[in-house]
Amino acid sequence: MASKPKQLLAELTHPGPHEVLRGDLALVGLPGVVFTPRAGLGLPAVAFGHGWLQPPDRYQQLLRHLASWGIVAAAPATQRGPLPSHRLLAADLLTTLDVVTTVRLGPDGISVDPAKLGLAGHSTGGGSAVLAAAQDARSDSPRIKAVATITAAQTLPPATESATVITVPGLHLAAEADLVAPAVAHAEAIAGAWGGDDVQLRFLGKASHLGVTEGRHWSQLFMHGKPHRKTQQLTRALFTAFFLTHLTGTDKYRPLLEADVKRAPIEREEEPAH
Repeated sequence: MASKPKQLLAELTHPGPHEVLRGDLALVGLPGVVFTPRAGLGLPAVAFGHGWLQPPDRYQQLLRHLASWGIVAAAPATQRGPLPSHRLLAADLLTTLDVVTTVRLGPDGISVDPAKLGLAGHSTGGGSAVLAAAQDARSDSPRIKAVATITAAQTLPPATESATVITVPGLHLAAEADLVAPAVAHAEAIAGAWGGDDVQLRFLGKASHLGVTEGRHWSQLFMHGKPHRKTQQLTRALFTAFFLTHLTGTDKYRPLLEADVKRAPIEREEEPAH
């Protein structure tokens, strides 16, 4: 019998069945972190873009959570200054996926399937994930299968323009109390410009721009918002459901993606024609 959305949400809020290993991308020439299941061949992988001024460690529980559900999750630690290049961060996200698909990960020879790749990000890192997906979409052999963002922020060049050429599934989580990148001009605009029919926008209740981040960081002295446990839990569960559905082909978690969730109702949704 199919599980109800509420049951699936509860399931995915908890860590998955895999023991998780943490690695350092710098060992292969790119600063950043990678979290993997202890074992597995042909795994899906997601590259995650950090927000403005944020270190990847502020998302380590999110990355670890994805890995516990069998998804290799990596985050480059580049473009962390006050004037980052969003285009270069986008390039680094694609390079990160190149790295995890070509380098043998972990002591037991973990491997990633190059046909199961996704992009994600927070704030301008979310916008950069959109830039990266658009760059991939324009290539001769597109590889990206899904894109998810949390409080995505506009970039240079504009993520809204890049979104128009992306046809893979998109999930965009906006924060109800985002004073840094208000949804109407950022996440909502990106979702509205999406080139494909499979795109969803959800508003996270009582969430701020930095709600998904973890721990403390000096940027909170002048940026509105702070870590919020419920925002983190919802993001972990929805990202996991989204990437398991679109990268592994399972339909088990699709009911969660198709349902309104408490504190994360669907604001906008377009579905592909069947």
